[in-house]
Amino acid sequence: MKAKYIRVSTKEQNTDRQKTYNGLTYVDYCSGSIPFNERTSAIELIANKDITSVMVHSIDRLGRNTLDILNTIQFFTKKGINVISEKEGLQTIIDGKENPIAKLMIGILGTLSEFEYSRIKDRQKEGIAAAKKRGTYFGRKQGSNEPIKEFMLKPASIKIIKYLKQNESIARTALLSQASEGTVKKIKKLIKDGKVKL
Repeated sequence: MKAKYIRVSTKEQNTDRQKTYNGLTYVDYCSGSIPFNERTSAIELIANKDITSVMVHSIDRLGRNTLDILNTIQFFTKKGINVISEKEGLQTIIDGKENPIAKLMIGILGTLSEFEYSRIKDRQKEGIAAAKKRGTYFGRKQGSNEPIKEFMLKPASIKIIKYLKQNESIARTALLSQASEGTVKKIKKLIKDGKVKL
């Protein structure tokens, strides 16, 4: 069974550009910064055992960055699920075998990703060093934390409280609020310690 995966940032955005398939379609309305395996519809898609092919408008729909995209493609390939990217004309599996050209492209993307990450880190270090010389960089104060009130006013925290009130599990709350399980656990601890009221 084929399925189409679509991601747009908000419900106000038009999905028509990505809709080239009238069959089973999964749509996520979320930021591209959210990892693929933490997106609501993506999780439903992954859970569907009947899917043999996943179509996307472009490869960048599959993850928050190159590394996330690579991990997502490798996840599907290991399960024997063909990933079809319409824009790039890429198929990861052809005639039941892994496409060597797709594998080569994925390898190149991985190398570029590592190079890009290394350059970002180098620029960050250079920027900090330059700021220190100018006397304008002080870094984060040791032991400083985000105030609880400020943390609890964040949209994700408000959603987490909402779902915890409904007695949802940590995993389900993280899924519904599009937050990490670590953030949910942090809020649960604040509740347990009496610092936040449910």
